[in-house]
This record gives sequence, C-alpha cells and structure tokens, in this order.
Amino acid sequence: MTDRDDDRDHRFSEGEGFGDPYEEFDLDPPELGVDPSKVDPVDSRVVTDTLDEHNIDRDDVDASELLDVGLNYMQINRYEQATDAFERTARFAEDERLEQEAWVNKGVAHGELEEWDEAIGAHREALRIDDSSEHAATAETNLAYALWEFGETSEALEHAERAIEIDERFAAGWFNRAFFLSERGLAEEALHCIDNAIRLGLRNAKVLEEKAEILEELGEFDQAEEIAEEANQMRERAEQEMMDDREEALGGGGPGGAGAGPGAGGQPGLGAGRQSPQRGDIGLEDLGLGDIAGDAEDEDEDDREWELE
Repeated sequence: MTDRDDDRDHRFSEGEGFGDPYEEFDLDPPELGVDPSKVDPVDSRVVTDTLDEHNIDRDDVDASELLDVGLNYMQINRYEQATDAFERTARFAEDERLEQEAWVNKGVAHGELEEWDEAIGAHREALRIDDSSEHAATAETNLAYALWEFGETSEALEHAERAIEIDERFAAGWFNRAFFLSERGLAEEALHCIDNAIRLGLRNAKVLEEKAEILEELGEFDQAEEIAEEANQMRERAEQEMMDDREEALGGGGPGGAGAGPGAGGQPGLGAGRQSPQRGDIGLEDLGLGDIAGDAEDEDEDDREWELE
C-alpha cells in the first residue's frame, strides 16, 4: 500500500447542485404565504383568519347567526370560543350596528376571562364605530367597569357619566355612577344616582344593598337597616325560587329537563342595561359586583346583548 498524496491536484465538481425534487409537492396553500414582518409569530389565529378571508365567501356567512353562536358559547361559559365568534361576526358583518354589537359582546367575554386590556380595546372599538348609537351606552358603562378593574378609576367614572349622557333613562348606568361615586366618598351624589336607578325600575337585592351602604356613610343608620332588611328578604325569595325551579327541573319530564340552561331575559349588572331592542337580552352572573338584575323580566325580551355585572 502506498501513502496518499495529500497534495494531489484534485477539485470536486462545482455547480448549482441538485434542485428541490419535492418542490411540486408543497401542500401549503398560497393563501398562507403571509408577510412574516406583518404577522405576530405567536398569534395562533393567523392561519385561521387568513383562511377565512380566502376560503369563505362573505355572502355565505350570516353574521347574525354567527353572533348567536357567540351568545350560546357565553351561556355555557366557553368565553374563549365566544371571543372568536364575536370577532368573526364583526369581521363579516356588513351592518355597522351588528358589528358594534359584536364588539361590545366580545368585550364582555374578555371581561369574564379577566382580560381587561382586551375588554377595554373591544369596547373602544365599539365606540369608534358609533359613540351615540343604541349600543353606545352599554359600551360606555362596560368600558367603565373594565377600566375600573384595570386600575383606571378616574377614567372609569368619566365613562360611567358618559353612558348617562347618551341615555338618561339608562337605569344600570345610574347604578354604576352611584357605585363609582360611593367608592370615591361622594355619598350624597351617589344616593341621588341610585335613587334614579330605582325610580327607573332597577330594584333588586344588589341595588338595595348598595343603597344601604351609602345611607350608612351618610349616617342614616335606621333607614339603612330597613333597606338592608328588605334586600335580605328579596335575596331569600330569589334563592327559594331558584331552589324550587331546580327541583321542578330535576323531577319533571318535558323538553327542558335537568339540562335546561339559562335563557333570554337577562341578568344585567354593573355595565348592563337595556339595549338591542330587536333581540333577547342575556346578562352575566357573579362578575365584579355581582347580580343587580332583579326585575330583568321588565326589560325588553327581544334584546340579545350580553352585559357586564
């Protein structure tokens, strides 16, 4: 055997090399060829949204039905899915009124998830569409609640007052303003606001409890005790009715049965009110200050806008 000559004059072939033999078998559709500089790499909805734009004809989408899908998700506490449904509703809606309604509902769903920054953005988007429409008062007062939870207390009061300016007969708006004023130690003004809410038909345990606290701040202890007792009685009656309804549902046949969930009729609370006169109003329970609904059956049963408590 002879030693290899390391200095031998040999050059490997040079050229462009082999082409990509699998180039024609690329399964990625051209619709996904997005500009990476314009897409957040951690946004999991980019692919879905891009396919929506290219593969779904706008004429094939009933935005009103899509809004109902989001509301149904809200009823079963599937809030992430609800936010997606409401966002798609806003994207496909040709009617600005429906688009605005979708943004308000999206903000409420984010509020349920305690995603206050996203909730604030959704309500601001709703107001950007129209800041004086029938949905504007609800957007303003829900925005006030989200800002309060986000720590922007002074701005929250401004939006609560704006809700009343838009609709002076917005009972929940008066209640919200009363709460914010009470938190800032302005008990006399708060009492005036909560009395307005009650005169406008918003009379339930939560409202009466808040009024009792305001009266205590003003030193009206006898009246506060009387109002607090009335609130306790109202809450006990509501709890008993709930137990009776549950027993009837568990023991009875019929189409509703034990699996029947909450329906239209609403439980408006902080940030809630009568909106969307064409639809069924559904409210949220145990969020923030809790339920202040009480006489929700007096609201328009054709209203279907979700609202914060």
